[in-house]
Amino acid sequence: MSANPHRPAAFRLRDALEAQSAGVPLAKLTASVDRLIGRYRAGGAAQAPILASEVDVLAYALYRMPATFAACQNLLQHSAFQLGGIESVVDLGGGTGAAAWAALEEWPDATVTVLDQVEPALRLGQRLRSDEPGGVEFRRWLAGGAAPPADLVTVSYVLSELTAADQLGVTRAAMSAARRAVAVVEPGTPDGYARIMAVRDELRSAGWRLVAPCPHQLDCPLVAPDWCHFSARVERSAIHRRLKGGELGHEDEKFAYVVALASGSDEGGASAPDEARILRHPVKRKGLVELQLCRPDGTAGRAVVTKRRGGDYRQARDARWGDAWPV
Repeated sequence: MSANPHRPAAFRLRDALEAQSAGVPLAKLTASVDRLIGRYRAGGAAQAPILASEVDVLAYALYRMPATFAACQNLLQHSAFQLGGIESVVDLGGGTGAAAWAALEEWPDATVTVLDQVEPALRLGQRLRSDEPGGVEFRRWLAGGAAPPADLVTVSYVLSELTAADQLGVTRAAMSAARRAVAVVEPGTPDGYARIMAVRDELRSAGWRLVAPCPHQLDCPLVAPDWCHFSARVERSAIHRRLKGGELGHEDEKFAYVVALASGSDEGGASAPDEARILRHPVKRKGLVELQLCRPDGTAGRAVVTKRRGGDYRQARDARWGDAWPV
């Protein structure tokens, strides 16, 4: 049965994941999830592939793929205006293809290639896309190898599994393959933010232009213990709730990211207006909205929009964490 292309991709992905899990004992999936959680919490570079079996791959996809998709969709929505018409995408270390789902929601006619070293993950990714429109190719790739060229190269939730040297190698492989833009996303933790800052520094030193979330090309103005991160809402399926031991029908995925355009690749994209970025949930009180902003002049801080400002106040009431300001 073909997927309904007019149904939101998050729900089509959820249905595809549930179809793949039919008949697999929940106890097996739960055991894999518990082991994977322990491994990721331990941190550090992986000495061997973390996803060691078909069940591990499915458990990981059920547990993490909806959140990875939500983060990638959010960051692409906030940067697509400046990236212009993307015709090809390569996702380095893309596993089961969460970023591919997000890219095809933004650019339905693009060709997408997912590269990863774990063949069971690539096979599951292909099965999940079997009823979906749009061409996605899943190919084996080892970190450190060259990647095929594409307009946009994405690296989603990969760097935490690598040594510092390999993180730099993957970043440079993405930059070498990208004809127009690179997008890198990591967990929205202080450690994830530190890895994004290292990527940001590499992009700036090579002359790339930052387009999101940064509204400037200067040093990040945030000072520890503060850090730049954002949030995407994830609607949980029944099996997602059981695997995570959660009662709520949703969760909020926190992530940090950077998107940049290669030097000389601005053609086809749009220039950024003189706008800031909202760094936290707006605080709404009677007659005013308080915003935490990163500004085009390289500063960050608080701004208060009162009811006296009319249209600005109405926009501030509707503004969300991660939006550009003015909206």
